[in-house]
Amino acid sequence: MIEKQTWSQRFESALHPAIARFNASIGFDIELIKYDITGSQAHAKMLAHTGIISYEEGEILFTGLEQIRQEYDQGKFQPGIDSEDVHFAVEKRLTEIVGDVGKKLHTARSRNDQVGTDTRLYLRDQIRKIRQQLREFQGVLLDIAEKNVETLIPGYTHLQRAQPVSLAHHLLAYFQMAQRDWERLADVYNRVNISPLGCGALAGTTFPIDRHYTAKLLHFDRVYANSLDGVSDRDFAIEFLCAASIIMVHLSRLSEEVILWASEEFRFVTLKDSCATGSSIMPQKKNPDVPELVRGKTGRVFGHLQAMLVIMKGLPLAYNKDLQEDKEGIFDSVNTVQACLEAMTILLQEGLEFRHQRLATAVTEDFANATDVADYLAARGVPFREAYNIVGKVVKTSIAAGKLLKDLHLEEWQEIHPAFAADIYEAIAPRQVVAARNSYGGTGFVQVREAIINARTQLGRK
Repeated sequence: MIEKQTWSQRFESALHPAIARFNASIGFDIELIKYDITGSQAHAKMLAHTGIISYEEGEILFTGLEQIRQEYDQGKFQPGIDSEDVHFAVEKRLTEIVGDVGKKLHTARSRNDQVGTDTRLYLRDQIRKIRQQLREFQGVLLDIAEKNVETLIPGYTHLQRAQPVSLAHHLLAYFQMAQRDWERLADVYNRVNISPLGCGALAGTTFPIDRHYTAKLLHFDRVYANSLDGVSDRDFAIEFLCAASIIMVHLSRLSEEVILWASEEFRFVTLKDSCATGSSIMPQKKNPDVPELVRGKTGRVFGHLQAMLVIMKGLPLAYNKDLQEDKEGIFDSVNTVQACLEAMTILLQEGLEFRHQRLATAVTEDFANATDVADYLAARGVPFREAYNIVGKVVKTSIAAGKLLKDLHLEEWQEIHPAFAADIYEAIAPRQVVAARNSYGGTGFVQVREAIINARTQLGRK
């Protein structure tokens, strides 16, 4: 049953029940309740600090708000749709607890700057949590990399065998992606951590408030310099959703590789029972549900980013009800990113094993060492483009003969070009092919070990 109420004496009747339900946000913005209480406590302190209300009234408001926090934590306060939103729900309950002094809480404040403050406090917390999850994800990648510096895996371009690489090098590529995610969120945090509290509905307030005081209480770095901007800005939300989308891109790319690696066609990894499911009809199946779900959930975060951009693109200053639609996308994106990071971290740590023998075989069964043959000739004075064409012909004739480069006899090599000598076999051996790529950032074992040292430093490991 929706309680009939009017906004003020300006209104003669209450909302139609269906419109009240349509208008309400309490079903999802209850997520902000502890942040709404925290922001309101800071506002109450400021009102008392500036003499807008008495010190005693400020204490009453603060204590009453703390009681609401405890009631909610204990499951005793569960506002329904008649409250419309979390802000009205808290204010209504506060007035029930402390009486008419509760009606003073909203002095010098609008729901417009209030919801902006709540959302920023919420997102601040979630960014810190996601950054910690990224560190845990990086830690697992690093642990696996440290054990697999000299494990080789085929490297691909265009999903075609290209050149063998160190498995550690491959995993450290995802470590670096996650490092950028971690850094990017820190940058987003800087623009989340700006206080709109005190901007009012759009134009500030006539009361002698102290916005810097509330910002300090709430640990904001600074305050919005323009009240119109403060209540209508959602750049910080767009930036977060963009950063969240990039995190999901990285997790989805890794997911795609795990899915391929676990297939019978690749057989590079084995999925453990703890992170795989079976088929309802095919008893032999072991399905990579975790990476498939991560890959699938990526789209919903992308969707929330697109929705937020569309919401904002046509809004005139200042606040518009359209902005009520920002919260569900933010909440769902936070939950999705956190769940996917947790799942992928567990999958890597506990849910799969690399098949080292299969990997060792895989790097010997293709022409991924062809570039090294061209490099071999180039190092002996043959112009690289000429060497490139020579090797291209060698690969073509070898495929026709059903041979790999390692199967050619020395006489065959020397018929191709007199620069070839017996050391060609060592030069094209997979391990040497990888070790030789010792340029900075390359897959050579020396470089990979250096990269691991740097990664440990980034994670604060000794």
